[in-house]
Amino acid sequence: MTLRAREHFNRYLESTLLRADATAADVRGLCEEAALHRFVAVCVNPSRLLLAREVLRGTDVRLCTVIAFPLGAEPASLKVEQARWALQAGAQELDMVMNLGAFKDLDYRTVREEISQLSRLAHDQGALLKVIIETALLTPDEIKLATAQVAAGGADYVKTSTGFAASGAHARDVRLMRAVAPEWLKIKASGGIRSLAQALELIEVGADRIGTSVAGSLMHAYLQLEQESAPAPRPRPEER
Repeated sequence: MTLRAREHFNRYLESTLLRADATAADVRGLCEEAALHRFVAVCVNPSRLLLAREVLRGTDVRLCTVIAFPLGAEPASLKVEQARWALQAGAQELDMVMNLGAFKDLDYRTVREEISQLSRLAHDQGALLKVIIETALLTPDEIKLATAQVAAGGADYVKTSTGFAASGAHARDVRLMRAVAPEWLKIKASGGIRSLAQALELIEVGADRIGTSVAGSLMHAYLQLEQESAPAPRPRPEER
C-alpha cells in the first residue's frame, strides 16, 4: 500500500462513464455507486448531466463532464459555448481535450489562449478545469511542454488521456508531468486503469485523481487489501 493512497483512497477516484451506448440506467447506477462509496466525482457525457445531477443531489460527489471529447479539434469558440452550457446544466468540473493539432503545429499561443478562456469561464462559476493532453500521441519532451502550456493557461489539472487513444495512463508519463508541473497544478491519470496495483502506482508517482470506468471494482479490491493487511486482534486475557 502506498503512503499517498493509504488514507481516503475513495477520494482519489473519479468514476467515469463515457461510452456512447451508456443508458440512463447505467448512469444512474454509476452515480448511486459513487454516492455509496463517496468517490470524489463522476464524469459523464454532457447529455447525461441533468440525470446525474438529480441522482447526486445532496451528496458530496462532484459532477464532471467532457468538452470537445475525444479529439479536441473544435474551435475555441465552440468549446467555450459547450463549457458554458455544461456549467449551466450543473457541471462542477470540465475535462477539455487540448487542441492537439495546434500543439503539433507549435502554435502554443492558440493552445494557451484556449485553455485560458475555459479556465476563466470555469473559475467564474466556481468550477474546475482539467485539460487532457493525450499522452499516447506525444513524445516525452512534448508531454513536458504540453504540461507547461496547461499551467500557463491557468487550468487546475493536467490529465493524461481520453481513453480513446492507443494507450492510456502510464506511470512514466505521470512522473514527467509531475517533474515540470508547478506545485499547484494537479494531475489526473485516466485511460485503461483497471487494476488496484496500477491505480496505487499512479498515485505514488504523483497522480491526484484516478479516472476509471471500474471505480467500484478498485474500491472493492482496496477494501479487501486493507482487511487482509490489518493486524489480527490481540486475544483477551481469558483467551490466552
